[in-house]
Formats: sequence, structure tokens, C-alpha cells
Amino acid sequence: MKNNKLFLALSSLAAISLVLTGCGKKVELKDGENTAVSIKGAKITSNQYYDEIKEDNIATLIDMIDHKLLDKTYKTDDEEDKSIESQLSQMKKNYGSDEETYKKVLQQYFGVSSEEELEEMLRLEYKRNKAVKEYISDNLTDKEIKKYYEDNIYGEIKASHILISVDVDDKATDDEKKEAEENALKKAKEVIKKLDDGKDFAKLAKEYSTDEATKEKGGDLGYFQPSDMVDEFSSAVRELKKGKYTTEPVKTKFGYHIILKVDEKEKAELKDVKSDIKEKLTAQKLQEDNSLYYQTLVKYREKQKITWKDDSLKKQYNEYMDKLIKNSKSSN
Repeated sequence: MKNNKLFLALSSLAAISLVLTGCGKKVELKDGENTAVSIKGAKITSNQYYDEIKEDNIATLIDMIDHKLLDKTYKTDDEEDKSIESQLSQMKKNYGSDEETYKKVLQQYFGVSSEEELEEMLRLEYKRNKAVKEYISDNLTDKEIKKYYEDNIYGEIKASHILISVDVDDKATDDEKKEAEENALKKAKEVIKKLDDGKDFAKLAKEYSTDEATKEKGGDLGYFQPSDMVDEFSSAVRELKKGKYTTEPVKTKFGYHIILKVDEKEKAELKDVKSDIKEKLTAQKLQEDNSLYYQTLVKYREKQKITWKDDSLKKQYNEYMDKLIKNSKSSN
């Protein structure tokens, strides 16, 4: 959905018939068509020009439609400005070693010729994302929300942990990685043996934990929802009784954890966590199905009751969106 400026100019010509001759006058033929270009002995009408170029510009037309739909509903605010500024800053950091390279990257990967065009594209995508998330959230059923509440919402848990990371770098061989994994597991089991022998959890965390953010606090993670943690950690801490620690190391992508459950609060009422549940369910649905983003945009536009005056454009639009949905499904 690129090349906005080109198509804005072309579509404006077709839409309002602002067709100029050399002297700035509009020439109208008998059938009501306007002349776009006059050549000796021949003419190219605005309709002919429009029919020729519309085939290749359906994506840009969709951009124009979405601008009309979204710009009024989702006014630019500080949150959007910060998001766009962050993205542009990151792109410059990654690709802006020199102006020429940066321009090539913009053209090759984003199909734009300037940072201004890139910013316009990013702002449209930002508003599309907001519209998609809002639409999905608004259409969640009470049954879905209640099930998520029953399956995933617990009273906040307070826990501490001791993390034993697998000390290995990316260049390590498979044998080196295997050895590092075995060493981390062995050390984690040694820590559990010390706990079994009555050693203090907080002191062991300060001595052995590789989690720099918590080790000096005795491994204290504070209160959290289990769903805020990675799955393996979440499952393990839910099953623990208050005051108990895991008797086997819990493996996650971060390494091996020994977890101590310190406290657990009463489960919040559904009405108090409903908005959070809707947000998490929306994110979960989008993550599980890449095509949902495009499917939702189609539904969102349908809800706005767009009227197509050109059947061939409507056909192109449907085919284009079907292709996006199909391609995104194959990437799930």
C-alpha cells in the first residue's frame, strides 16, 4: 500500500475531472468525457487514462480509503507521535549510516522515496492496528471472556526465584552447548539440595542467581499474575503451595529456575479484570492467526458501508484482500 502521492494525483484527476490542456482549459467531448492529453489527430481521455492506471493502484486506493475512515476516528496524539518517532529512530540507527544507503533501504523495503512518505505509511499502519484491535476487542463474546477468566486469571502471586543461566555463546559448538546445559542443571540441583538442607533462599539467591535484577533482593519478584510469566514458570508457580519451593529445576528460555511461592492473593472479580482480559485475548488471537489482521480490516470497512461506484475496482479490491489473507495464512 505505497506510492500514495502518485495515485493521489492520478485519482484526483479521475475523480473530479480536473483535466488540463496546454492553455489550462478543460475540454469536454460529446459523451461527457474530458480530454487528458491532446495529440495531433488524436486524444486521450481522462476515462481512458483512469482505466489504464487503476489496475496497478488498488493498494494505494485502499490507503486512501483507510485514511478517510481512520484519520477522523483516531486523531494523532502523543502516544502515536512517540511510537512513530521510536520506529523512525530505530530505522535510522539500523540503516542510516549515510543518506544514500538510507534512501535505498526506504525504496527497497518500504517502497517510498523519502522519510516523509515513510512516516505517512507508518502513521496509517498505526491507526489500522488500533482499529483492528478495537474491532476484535469489541466483538469478543462473554463466553470467551469468562473462559479466559476461569482458565488464566488467578490471585496475584508473590514469588522469589534463583536463576541459573546456561553460560554459552552463539558461536559454541553443539557439544559445548550440551555441556553448558548440563552444568547449569547440575548447579540448579545443587542449590535445591542446599535448600533441602535448610539453607536460606534469599542468601542462596544472592550467591548463585544470575538474574541481576533480583539477586540482590534475594530473588524477590514481587506480586504478579502468572500469565505475565513464560508458560513453564507460570505453570510451576501456580502448582506450588504457599511457602514451598520447586523440588526440581524449572527450565525456561532463560535457564533453570528454583521458585519459591511466598504469597497468593484472592482472585479478582471478573468486572475488575475484564478490560485486561479483552486486551490479552485480542493480542492472543492476532498472534495465533496472522490473517486475522486483514480479515478484520475487511470487516471494519464493511461496517463503514463503503459504496463502490466502479465494479471492476470492487473486484480488484476483493481479490487483493483475498490474496493478502491467503498469503498471511500460509505464514502461520
